[in-house]
Amino acid sequence: MTDGVAPVPAITMEAAGAASVAAPVEQTELVSASTVAPAAALDQQAAMAKEAAAIAAALQQVVRDKTDYKISLADLLSVTVYQDQEMNRKVRVNANGTVSMPLIGAVKIGGMTLLQAQNSIESKLAKFLVSPQVSLFIEEYGNKTVFVMGEVQRPGSYPIPTESRLTVLEAISTAGGFTPIAGQDRTRVLRNVNGESVSYTIEVKAITQQGQKEKDMVLEPNDVIYVPQSFF
Repeated sequence: MTDGVAPVPAITMEAAGAASVAAPVEQTELVSASTVAPAAALDQQAAMAKEAAAIAAALQQVVRDKTDYKISLADLLSVTVYQDQEMNRKVRVNANGTVSMPLIGAVKIGGMTLLQAQNSIESKLAKFLVSPQVSLFIEEYGNKTVFVMGEVQRPGSYPIPTESRLTVLEAISTAGGFTPIAGQDRTRVLRNVNGESVSYTIEVKAITQQGQKEKDMVLEPNDVIYVPQSFF
C-alpha cells in the first residue's frame, strides 16, 4: 500500500453503471423519498457512467501517446522476431541512438516511433530472413514519463525529473493546474501493479488546505493521473 493513500478498485464501466441503493426511510419521509431519492440516484448513476467513459477515453489517449512516442536514449526495448526465438532479446538504446541486433549489427532507431523502428529492423533483417516480422515494446523509458489527463489546462505526458521525485500535485501544476470545473478531490492515480490496474484517490483539499503533505502521492513511471469533472 502506498503511504498516505488507500487504493481502491480500478474503475470499470460495469461498476460505474451500477445503480445506487436508497437507504431505508421512515414512514413520514415516503413522499419525499419516492420523488427526490430516485431522481438523485439516477443523476449520480449518469454522472458516474459519464466519468467512467471519460476515464476510458483518457486511457485510450495514453495508448495513442505511447504509439506516437519517439524512441529516446536509454530506453529499454523488447524485440520479438516472429517464429525466430533466437533473435528475441532486450536491448537498450545507446548514446548514439542505436541498438545492436544479431545478423544486422547496430541499427539507429533513436528519434523513430516504434512502427518506424520495426520497419527499419525488418528491412535490414530481410537480407538474411524470409519476410521477417518484428515487434517492439518499450520495457523501460529512459526519460521516465507520467500522463496527466482530464480536467487540467494542458493534458499530456510529462517527464519525471532526473534523480528527483514527482508528486501528484507537482505533476498537475506542470500541466497548468486544474480547470474551473475539475472535481479536485476525486483526482485518481491509475497504476499497473503486478499486471493489474489499481486506482488511488487523492484527497487534494486535505493536502492543500489541511497541510496533509503525506497524501500527495509520489508518482512512478507510466502512472496516469486523471482529474474528473465536478458533479456540481
